[in-house]
Amino acid sequence: MFDPDDLEKIRSAQDEWEEETLDPTLERFGEREEEFTTDTGGQTVDRLYTPDDVGDLDYLDDVGFPGEEPYTRGVYPTMHRGRLWTMRQYAGMGTAAETNERFRYLIDNGSSGLSMAFDLPTQMGYDSDAAMSAGEVGKSGVAIDTLEDMERVFEGIPLDEVSTSMTINAPASVLLAMYIAVGDKQDVDRGELRGTIQNDVLKEYVARNTYIYPPAASMRIITDIFEFCAEETPKFNTISISGYHIREAGSTAAQEIAFTLGNGIQYVEAAIDAGLDVDEFAPQLSFFFNAHNNILEEAAKFRAARRMWAKIMEDRFGAENPKSKQLKFHTQTGGSTLTAQQVENNVVRVAYQALAAVLGGTQSLHTNGKDEALSLPTEQSVRTALRTQQILAHESGAADTIDPLAGSYYVESLTDDLEEEAFEILDEIDERGGMLDAIENQYVQREIQDVAFDRQREIEDEERIIVGVNKYEVDEEEEMDIEEVAEEEEQKQVEAVEAVRERRDSEAVEAALDDLRAAAEGDGNVLPPIVDAVKAYATVGEICNVMRDVFGEYQQGY
Repeated sequence: MFDPDDLEKIRSAQDEWEEETLDPTLERFGEREEEFTTDTGGQTVDRLYTPDDVGDLDYLDDVGFPGEEPYTRGVYPTMHRGRLWTMRQYAGMGTAAETNERFRYLIDNGSSGLSMAFDLPTQMGYDSDAAMSAGEVGKSGVAIDTLEDMERVFEGIPLDEVSTSMTINAPASVLLAMYIAVGDKQDVDRGELRGTIQNDVLKEYVARNTYIYPPAASMRIITDIFEFCAEETPKFNTISISGYHIREAGSTAAQEIAFTLGNGIQYVEAAIDAGLDVDEFAPQLSFFFNAHNNILEEAAKFRAARRMWAKIMEDRFGAENPKSKQLKFHTQTGGSTLTAQQVENNVVRVAYQALAAVLGGTQSLHTNGKDEALSLPTEQSVRTALRTQQILAHESGAADTIDPLAGSYYVESLTDDLEEEAFEILDEIDERGGMLDAIENQYVQREIQDVAFDRQREIEDEERIIVGVNKYEVDEEEEMDIEEVAEEEEQKQVEAVEAVRERRDSEAVEAALDDLRAAAEGDGNVLPPIVDAVKAYATVGEICNVMRDVFGEYQQGY
C-alpha cells in the first residue's frame, strides 16, 4: 500500500504532465483509437498507469509470495526456476497405431507429457461401427473402441514414466478405466499413474455439446470418479475444469474465469453433497485455460484466477489443506485465433500466447500447430509448435524469475479489475441458483453468444484487425501439405472392433455390464464395474449404452 501523501504528489504531477506534455501532443497527433480495450473488449485500457491505480494494493494480502496464499504469484515456491512446465502436444491421429507413432515422435523430440485427442464418436460414446459414427471415425482424433485400441496407443510407452492428459468428457469414466487397465497390464502401481482426464461435462452444455447424459447423472458419475481416484490413483487429476472451450466459444477473459470457477464450485458442491471430504478430493482438481493474443491481459487473468480460487476454497468450502486452494492449470494456445489465411502468421500468434501462459505461471502447456485451422497438424508443424515451447524455456529468459510482471501498475490493476468483474459474474450466477441452473436456463450460453456476436461484427466492420484476414491480405497463397485421414482407415477400425467382439469372452462382458447396470441403478460407485468391463473388452459404446439406458440422454433446450 502506498503512502497517501506520495499518491497525492503523483496525482498532482500527473495533472501537470497532462496539461504541459500530453495535451499539446494530443492536439497535434491524437491517438490511434478513441478507446483502447483488452483483447475481447472486456476491460478498458487507460493511457497510463501509476501507483495511484494500485493505491489500495496490499502486497502480502493481494500478491504475496509464490507457494503461499493467495497464490497470485504461483502455486509453487520456485515455479519454473525449479521445474519447467510440462510441455504437452495434443495428438490423436486416426488410428491407435498412428497415434502411438506420433506419441513416440513427440517423446523423442523432447515432449514431457502426452495429450490425447479422441475422434467425435469416441467423445460421444459411440463405437466406430455405430450408424452415428459414419464419416467421423478418426477424423478429429484417435478412434478408441476397446481396451485393445488403448493398449496399441501406449505400446512401448511405460505409464509410470509419462504423464497423459486425455481430452474426454462424457465417457471420461470409460477412458480412465482403460488407462488404468493398460497400467495394470504393464504392472504399474495405480498410485504411480499420472495425468488428467478433462471430465468437465458442465462446459459441454455451454460450449462444445459433446454431452451424453443429463446434468444430474453426469455430476453423479463425476463424483464417483473423484471418490474412486482419491483411493486408487491419488496422483491422477480427476478433472480439468475447462475455461478453454468457453473462451473458444467467444467469452471475455473475465467470463472465462467466472464460468470456469463457477463450474468448479458446482463440482465441489456435488462432491461434498455426496459425502466426500473437500480436502480429500480437492487437491486432485485441475483447470484448463485458454491463452489468447493479449499477453498482459492473459497473464493477469491467470494471476486473478489463482487468487480467486484460493479465496473460494477457503471462504466458501472451509478447505484447510493448502493443496485444496492451489489452482493448478494447463494452458492451450487459442485455436479460434488461428487463421486459414497466411498460416505462417499462426506461428507468431502461438509464440506470443505461449509467452503469456508462461508469464502467468502455467503448470502445463500445449502450443497449437500453425495448420490447425485447416486440419490435424502435420509432423513438421507439431515439431515447430514444440520447438516454440523449448525456445521459450531455454532461450527467452521468461522462465528464469517468478511472476516477472508482478508490481507492474498496469498488470496489478488489470488483475484486480478481472477479479472484481469475475466475482460480480459469480454473484449473478449465485442469484440464479448456481451454475447448473444458470446453464440449464441458458444464461451462460447467452452471455457468451452476445460477446461472440459483437466480436464477429467488429471483425467484419474492420474495427478489429485480424492480420491476413481483414487487413494485410495477399492475393495468392502457397499450397501446403495438410494431414489427411484415409477413408479406408474407417473400415479397418470397424473391422477391428468387430473382430474383438468375435474373440472376447461374451459371458464375462455381459456379467460386467450387468454389474455396471446394478451400480448405476443403485448408489454404488460405477468405476469398479467399468474397469472390469473394459478388461473384459467391452466397447466404449456398450458401456455408455448401459448408462444411457439407466440415466437417459440429454437434449439441449428440453
